[in-house]
Amino acid sequence: MMTPATAVDTHPPADLSMNETPYPPLPGVRRIVADGAAALQRYPDRTSSALVAALSARLDVGPEAILVGPGSAGLCQHLVQSLGPRPEVVHAALSFEGYPLIIRNAGARAVPVPLRGYDHDLPAMADAVTERTRCVLLCNPNNPTGAVLRRAEVEAFLDRVPADVPVIVDEAYREFVTDPDVPDGMDLYRAYDNVCVLRTFSKAYGLAALRVGYAVVPPRLTQAAALTGAVFFPNALAQAAAVASLTPEVTTELTRRCADLVASRARLVDALRDLGLTVAPSEANFVWLPLGERAAAFAERARAAGILVMALPGAGVRITVGSDEANDRLCAFVRAALTDGF
Repeated sequence: MMTPATAVDTHPPADLSMNETPYPPLPGVRRIVADGAAALQRYPDRTSSALVAALSARLDVGPEAILVGPGSAGLCQHLVQSLGPRPEVVHAALSFEGYPLIIRNAGARAVPVPLRGYDHDLPAMADAVTERTRCVLLCNPNNPTGAVLRRAEVEAFLDRVPADVPVIVDEAYREFVTDPDVPDGMDLYRAYDNVCVLRTFSKAYGLAALRVGYAVVPPRLTQAAALTGAVFFPNALAQAAAVASLTPEVTTELTRRCADLVASRARLVDALRDLGLTVAPSEANFVWLPLGERAAAFAERARAAGILVMALPGAGVRITVGSDEANDRLCAFVRAALTDGF
């Protein structure tokens, strides 16, 4: 029987399971989307030409190196599928839960390499690369653990990977990184001819509902990936909102919001540790509790208390950094659950 401390909460659920930003879309971006609703009868630009041009100017790369698609996960699917026919894809485990599905959808076989603590084991991943390897997936910061790969270890890894094996660096959470020793994927792209970079407007930019992201890819790989994703391009509202999100005014506000979220992340980590939980260091907009076999029970009790978190049974729980109110509710739940003997 549940005690009053873990009774069902009557407040609306606090969804801390999806790594969404707690902040609403910026007013200027909302106006762009609202104005675009007047032309919903029109098909979107299948080449995303305005967004590609804006990204080309922002990143200082040629438009031939840029792919735009339905979020970074969708672009990951297009890339992995287009890089065949080698049958294996190397990735860390635990990492983004979508990777095994993406790999299966591409007709390939996953080669998961266990983490070293919370981090990618890059030496072991390099050992796993063979003549059968289609590509390697690096998630930096890593989802779900929040750990980051640092410059020297990534460069040592890339030096070991054959030049004909693409390395896809997934930077969905790049905007929340504060560690100066974490390499910018664009610097790696410029230094290594086999690096692809994935980024998204879903997280820091707050456009998760619109599903739009981009990849920066060696031009020799662009055409095949573009053809694979030719009918999976972002809608017109997503393209317009992403272009607006790259303007200087929005960039300034985005930087402030990311700084605010990083401060909230630090407060949440401190609060959970003060309550006696182990919390992994995080450079993303979520935190990882390595609860092991208690993970599923923790998530179920949190749900009963009106808080949704992501459990990986047998491993841990990923919790998105939410609003101050949602974070406070989470900490109150944890305090009550621990008092109740969890």
